[in-house]
Amino acid sequence: MFTIIATAALPVLALTLTLGGVAKLATAGREASPGALTRLGPVALAPERFARPAMIACALTEFALAGGSLVVDHPVTRWSPVVFFAIATYVLWDLRRRRPDVGCGCFGEVSAAPVGLRSIGRAAALTAMAVLVAAGNVPGLSGVMARPVLPRGTAAWVAGGFVLLLLVLSPEIDEVAARVRHRAPCEQRALPSGRALSRLRGSAAWRAHAGSLVTGEPSDMWRELCWRFFVFPARDGAEVVFAVYLSGRRPPVRVAVVGADGRVAAAGDRTDASLRESTPVSA
Repeated sequence: MFTIIATAALPVLALTLTLGGVAKLATAGREASPGALTRLGPVALAPERFARPAMIACALTEFALAGGSLVVDHPVTRWSPVVFFAIATYVLWDLRRRRPDVGCGCFGEVSAAPVGLRSIGRAAALTAMAVLVAAGNVPGLSGVMARPVLPRGTAAWVAGGFVLLLLVLSPEIDEVAARVRHRAPCEQRALPSGRALSRLRGSAAWRAHAGSLVTGEPSDMWRELCWRFFVFPARDGAEVVFAVYLSGRRPPVRVAVVGADGRVAAAGDRTDASLRESTPVSA
């Protein structure tokens, strides 16, 4: 049974790597607005001039891993995806902590939603699947097809289960559905500020800070790409700045408390420095 599960995981891993590589190349080759690529994945931690080459390099790595796992029967090609997905899991966890405003970039611009537990869980699941393939010594597709005793119908059902698990853990499904409905990416949609304010007031971040606000109405608001920012006066001259993501059924809400001296006095699920340094624009 272990052999069946490991064999079923191989084509799912290869397909995921290939789709991720294609999406990254398409995003890197598209004319994007300045700084757009720096909000996707690990390139957010690098200077902007390295964003496009880094995304292309990641795509080529994924192609190499997919091709190697399918056609080369060697321990290196079997264990390399394990290392890749394990590193990806850690990087996504670190991104969520250090840059909660950026997307994972796993499938290019479609993965622009802030990194959440679903993205991290998917990377962890892919790591586990890669371990199954490596530990099961799956010899690529040529070796799999040569095994006459392999119950391929059962393997197909197991592979379908893996695909379903990855779909459940993929926040990109929400973005794709939204694009189908609206025919435009989140950054280009006209979204009323009142709707974002309603989402804010229903969030845990609002409940945690509402008691410290002087008034329930924002003193300033502006929009940057798919984020809507709201500023509320608080006690002691401080300001509470909320950032609401404008896509998805349960959009993330980030908050930072900025003191009268302009420094972040306290933050909960904070955004990066761009939250407090952005120039306000009339809503």
